[in-house]
Amino acid sequence: MPPPPHHCLLFSLFLISAASSAVVTDLPEFREAPAFRNGGECPKTTWPTRPQQGDADADIIHIAMTLDTTYLRGSVAGVFSVLQHASCPENLVFHFVAASRLRPVLRRTIASTFPYLTFRLYHFNADLVRGKLWSIDLRDRVLGAPEYCHANFTAYFTRRFWSSPAHAAALRGRRPCYFNTGVMVIDLWRWREGRYTERLEGWMRIQKRERIYELGSLPPFLLVFAGEVEGVEHRWNQHGLGGDNVRGQCRDLHPGPVSLLHWSGKGKPWLRLDSRRQCPLDSLWAPYDLLRHPSLFSDS
Repeated sequence: MPPPPHHCLLFSLFLISAASSAVVTDLPEFREAPAFRNGGECPKTTWPTRPQQGDADADIIHIAMTLDTTYLRGSVAGVFSVLQHASCPENLVFHFVAASRLRPVLRRTIASTFPYLTFRLYHFNADLVRGKLWSIDLRDRVLGAPEYCHANFTAYFTRRFWSSPAHAAALRGRRPCYFNTGVMVIDLWRWREGRYTERLEGWMRIQKRERIYELGSLPPFLLVFAGEVEGVEHRWNQHGLGGDNVRGQCRDLHPGPVSLLHWSGKGKPWLRLDSRRQCPLDSLWAPYDLLRHPSLFSDS
């Protein structure tokens, strides 16, 4: 009998590039974040120094994020926002994934910015909010995410894909809906049991040989999970706030309540704020920016 579902909130802010052109010595400096403590209603829990496989504390919420030098400022703001708004911040465990050569400097940056944070940093090998979002019922599904079922998927895949009966058969009889891979809830037990990493990598190897799709990370997820995603309320991923990828225009919120803001797209709020060309919603991100600006510590 499998153990209780071990969910993980995955905030995949970007795809890590092991060949990042950023110079490690050019990392920004950040202010130290304040300590956030649990209230009296929070259950007591401890995260073991060396957790054994199968260990699962139902009162711990695991959040996985990728780290990279290019988007580090946004990642730090994201962690700060989660901690500040969490009811039980000491019950959060962050799992960061980074390219091997960046791990030491990124570990120092996270530890100095968040001295009280419980986190682990993992090596990324390219070859191989809690509350309602955390507690959603995936039923018998492996993955949950906010879905949008009005997209035309023809343009997501190339002519080479559609002209191959073997490739096109992967979507036949299935109802694919768009979902943003930046925020997903995954049942890790079922994920490992179903060998879903291998399934995704299989399509990625085909893509490398044949160029069967466009638009980054979504197409291989569609090929594996089309019609099998557990729908999550749209409030949990108000994506696209980075504007469109052609003209970078500002975008407004989707209709309805909002629980998670996602600046997906090319227009990152820290870049627009620094250039003084911010969009109206960037002001919601600014209070979580821990960047230590030179003017704050310069002797001049």
